[in-house]
Amino acid sequence: MRIGELARRTGVSTRSLRYYEQQGLMQSTRSAGGQRHYPATEVERVELIRRLFDAGLPSKVIARLLPCVHSDDEAVIEDAFTTMVGERDRLTADIARRVEARDALDVLIEANARYRRGEGSSC
Repeated sequence: MRIGELARRTGVSTRSLRYYEQQGLMQSTRSAGGQRHYPATEVERVELIRRLFDAGLPSKVIARLLPCVHSDDEAVIEDAFTTMVGERDRLTADIARRVEARDALDVLIEANARYRRGEGSSC
């Protein structure tokens, strides 16, 4: 399928698909006229790439994880596992920082609400 069809089937822009290819996350073949062509299996790959991006993983990390999807190579699988655990730990720490920031905002919002009700000083 051509890039436009892949974009329609996945909801990902053609620009993003070109970026994925540039980053080594996927590959295409070229027609004699230079048009990109993708196998139908790339739909699932693009959906996986999107989920990983949505989870906050950068393209370099995604590139390290993708080979394990269809590999039986123990070294590839082990590297992917280590990478996934590290990324999960990074995301968990980021979530904790965001919760702390949200809690600090809750304190400020409550102080502001009391001030607006005339019950105290401003934040």
